[in-house]
Amino acid sequence: MNTLASAPVPAPTLAAITGAGVLQLLIYLAVLLALVKPLGWFMARVLEGKAGEAPLGLGRALGLLERGIYAICGVRTNAENRPVETGWKPYAAGILVFNALGFIAVFALQRLQHMLPANPAGLGSVEASSAFNTAISFATNTNWQGYGGESTMSYLTQMLGLGVQNVLSAATGIAVLAALIRGLARRSSATIGNCWADLTRVTLYILLPLSAVLALALVSQGVVQTFRGPQEVALIVPLSPATSDGVAVTTQTIPLGPAASQIAIKQLGTNGGGFFNVNSAHPLENPTALSNFLQALAILLIPAALCWTFGEMVRDRRQGWAVLAAMLVIFVPLLTAAYALEARGNPAIAAFGVDTTASLGELGGNMEGKEARFGVVNSALWAAATTAASNGSVNSMHDSFTPLGGLIPMWLMQLGEVVFGGAGSGLYGMLMFVIVAVFVAGLMVGRAPEYLGKKIEPFEMKMAMVCVLVPCAIVLVGTAVAVLIPEGNTTSNPGPHGFSQILYAFSSAGNNNGSAFAGLAANTPFYNIALGLAMWFSRFWIIVPVLAVAGSLAAKRVSPMTSGTLPTHTPVFVLMLVAVVVIVGALTFVPALALGPVVEHLQLVSK
Repeated sequence: MNTLASAPVPAPTLAAITGAGVLQLLIYLAVLLALVKPLGWFMARVLEGKAGEAPLGLGRALGLLERGIYAICGVRTNAENRPVETGWKPYAAGILVFNALGFIAVFALQRLQHMLPANPAGLGSVEASSAFNTAISFATNTNWQGYGGESTMSYLTQMLGLGVQNVLSAATGIAVLAALIRGLARRSSATIGNCWADLTRVTLYILLPLSAVLALALVSQGVVQTFRGPQEVALIVPLSPATSDGVAVTTQTIPLGPAASQIAIKQLGTNGGGFFNVNSAHPLENPTALSNFLQALAILLIPAALCWTFGEMVRDRRQGWAVLAAMLVIFVPLLTAAYALEARGNPAIAAFGVDTTASLGELGGNMEGKEARFGVVNSALWAAATTAASNGSVNSMHDSFTPLGGLIPMWLMQLGEVVFGGAGSGLYGMLMFVIVAVFVAGLMVGRAPEYLGKKIEPFEMKMAMVCVLVPCAIVLVGTAVAVLIPEGNTTSNPGPHGFSQILYAFSSAGNNNGSAFAGLAANTPFYNIALGLAMWFSRFWIIVPVLAVAGSLAAKRVSPMTSGTLPTHTPVFVLMLVAVVVIVGALTFVPALALGPVVEHLQLVSK
């Protein structure tokens, strides 16, 4: 008798969320919120030009360097040695020129890296369309990567090109936010700041010190930071089966490099570009539970703290808490849903009798595409955090999430990257939604809409709608073109999952995120150019209208508050702001999501 054939097949078991998993999420949120006030307060002092008053002596230590940069770069200063402020148009021109030069520099480094030093692996020139895509990607704080870092980019390109742009693109977002806050806070002013001063201060006082601290912490955990070339190491057990020539593989080439310094700023600056191909799933980029926690915390740290900075600079901290509360009201349920959906496991795998229940010996849940050292909860947390922020780094493969589990990070991007969002860019995007919300509220009660005493008139509303709708249009139009032509639809999987891969790619590029459903082969001329253009227009077709709003608001007088003024710090307004963000995202993307993740889920559960 065949006992194997007659043995009963165990009933499929689906996992569920665990108390330990929930506790990890609560600890993460508690630490994040505890750091909001001190970092937010410090960043407000920096953006107000008062870094010299801050603790730790940063102002005194770096003040001389700051003034030296102004002198070398020809930044005009007044009699008090402060940079001369400008209106919104010169500010915008400075931002555009600065980032265009960054694009050119990174493109040139990639194309010429075979002729330049710090290339121990002897890597050749990067292909033109890939170099174009990468240069735009890092200039726009997107960090979409269609290449393997360790096999494509030299150390010099990684450090001087990608690492520097990680700093400067984040500084750009925070600088634009500072200009918008000044527009809201000032009365009848013709200026909103000096872009060169803002870029310099954010880099010197915020991004570089934080990155240095985090890089040292990561090195202590085993993240590599070296100029040594790839190392050949002996395997403990030869790879089996043998290679085609009959010789067993006994060694492996381990890529190294100055990774920790780039990883620190990629997380803090909400950039996300990995030094290695598999990003923060790589054991030399993210080796331990502590390094994973620190990196995940860094992703949301600056965007969350900037909410406090906003309240501090407009002299009403309640406004900052209200915006942060709106972000949390959206983020926490979606984070919980992502964890629950992945913890439940994959029904197709469970149908084979595989027990995916969490236990002492098993992590449980849908572990496909996830690192065993992180498990479902830390993979879901990272996926939600990286797509809520415009970060894009990954510690698991989003393409292997369950259909609805993958829908969560996709929709977080499609909301406009305003739920925390990028460094600076997330908050100024959310403030555009605030303008829409107060305009809608004004229509509902029959009063002229105001925010912080500034009247919201047709010009501000038009600019806000440009900011809200441009990313949506880029995502949907780009996806439609890609699925209709062979160059776009032959490099993805067939069926609804293939559609999801294409939709995810344009959602990521159109919202300056950078993560991917990596099953899509996107390193092709079509995708390199199409996604590159999507990243560029999504970034700067928003920055310019935001600065226009800043200039318009700065010129206005502050209206006195009356009994009929809509309070914008109350729970009611927070819920209204949440409703505006969610409704715009739902009305815009639910039909597209229904064709991809929803159909795929229905196919999965119907088998």
